[in-house]
Amino acid sequence: MSHKAGFVNIIGNPNVGKSTLMNAFIGEKLSIITSKAQTTRHRILGIVNGEDFQVVLSDTPGIIKPAYELQESMMGFVKSAFEDADVLLYMVEIGEKELKDEAFFNKITNSKIPVLLLLNKIDKSDQGQLEEQVQTWAEKVSNAEIFPVSALEGFNVKEVFTRILELLPESPPFYPKDQLTDKPERFFINETIREKILMHYKKEIPYAVEVDTEEFFEEETIIRVRSVIMVERETQKGIIIGHKGSALKRVGVESRKDLEKFFGKQIHIELYVKVNKNWRSNQNQLKRFGYN
Repeated sequence: MSHKAGFVNIIGNPNVGKSTLMNAFIGEKLSIITSKAQTTRHRILGIVNGEDFQVVLSDTPGIIKPAYELQESMMGFVKSAFEDADVLLYMVEIGEKELKDEAFFNKITNSKIPVLLLLNKIDKSDQGQLEEQVQTWAEKVSNAEIFPVSALEGFNVKEVFTRILELLPESPPFYPKDQLTDKPERFFINETIREKILMHYKKEIPYAVEVDTEEFFEEETIIRVRSVIMVERETQKGIIIGHKGSALKRVGVESRKDLEKFFGKQIHIELYVKVNKNWRSNQNQLKRFGYN
């Protein structure tokens, strides 16, 4: 029996629903999701295995014009997604007109690999608007197959996945068949905590934060975790902690609940906050946090 395998890379502007789509394909919450732009900072692989296929999905940061070193690194992850893709998923949403970077857009329209253009959030549109959008994008990206989808509602997600399988090359699997992702456990702890910070803090705070899990001890019935929330300034540290530690406690409680679902075990989590000045513009610090 022949076996298919390949890399399917999802790209698009911030907030178009790339992470929601990836999680829908996988059936697990691998990528964190919030309504804020730049929620995804890394390139995250999610692996879907079948008897005769392996789809390696890649969720990348939303395309932006970089303003500092961290954002340059984030766009580096997007560039790498063009290099190894067997199928490219270009995700746009109803009402969107263009990609925020012309060079990336030209790469898509001149791509030699199959491009599926996914018109997301169609649950927020009517038939007339949808038809007009399909026509607009068919003219802009003439090399793409267009699929109207709702990643949140699951509409057309199975049909897109079926088409991906048809387009994949014949190949042995790239990863062991029981593997779900390329990231270690600590990465998902960091991301879960960061998701709660994105959800509960305003303005610059979420973007000045990085999380580093310094200890991860797994026992038979419990996982013990010690994580540090890094901020850039002393004032941000006070905001993260909140009055008598209340804000930090909420982050800890909500993170623990999600992580217990993810790992299927009891979680004991200790959170600390440290100032790490200007880490977003410091090459050594960025390397330490996995941004190359």
